[in-house]
Amino acid sequence: MSRISKAFEGKKALIAFITGGDPDIETTEKLIIAMANSGVDIIEIGIPFSDPAAEGIVIQKASERALRGGCTVDKLFDALKRVREKTDIPLLFMSYINPIFVYGKERFMKNCKECGIDGIIVPDLPFEERDELLAECQQHSIEQIAMVAPTSLERVEMLVKDAKGFIYCVSSLGVTGVRSEIKTDIAEIIDRVKAVTDTPTAIGFGISTPQQAKEMANFAQGVIVGSAIVKIIEKHGRDCIEPVSRFIKEFSL
Repeated sequence: MSRISKAFEGKKALIAFITGGDPDIETTEKLIIAMANSGVDIIEIGIPFSDPAAEGIVIQKASERALRGGCTVDKLFDALKRVREKTDIPLLFMSYINPIFVYGKERFMKNCKECGIDGIIVPDLPFEERDELLAECQQHSIEQIAMVAPTSLERVEMLVKDAKGFIYCVSSLGVTGVRSEIKTDIAEIIDRVKAVTDTPTAIGFGISTPQQAKEMANFAQGVIVGSAIVKIIEKHGRDCIEPVSRFIKEFSL
């Protein structure tokens, strides 16, 4: 059983997102360890990119800060090797397809394996083109996470076929970001997914408070919290470790 699958065993999984290198690589390393010790079950690390099409302004700005600070894919790989010496928590990369192709997909997946990355989310890679990375993911035991959006309901069976790790269920139309209210019929999305696969489901996009997370955990086996954490990092910079840890400890699924 993979580390990702174990994170869902017998409980609801809290998945936290941060942008790698925001505000710097050293803080990212400390933050991952602190989040693991604060109750997070899986950590998703965004690779900073100049054109993050699926991201709202909060994560866009985080990418800009990371890139200005000199973050590169190689620096992230080196940082995660050091992190892996201190924690066994499942780690995911969230990346757009362009940085992977530019880096070289075989080299990218090989380095993911070497630094302990368990899975990858590529939001701009259409299902019909998933084979672009499938062989490399399988070769290096990297789980390619499937995504289901509210507009994808008629294609659920196809989208989640042979899914690994968990199914990323997008709660809202549009881009990532803090939302005061989630109006999508989450129950319908989750029911359709569960009808065709036993792979765990996790809800993301817009979950920003412990109460929202608890409500979403009534439907899915996991929840993903991103922009709310990144906003704390934006506010506190290198001093974000304690505020982020406090925020995470408020979540009880």
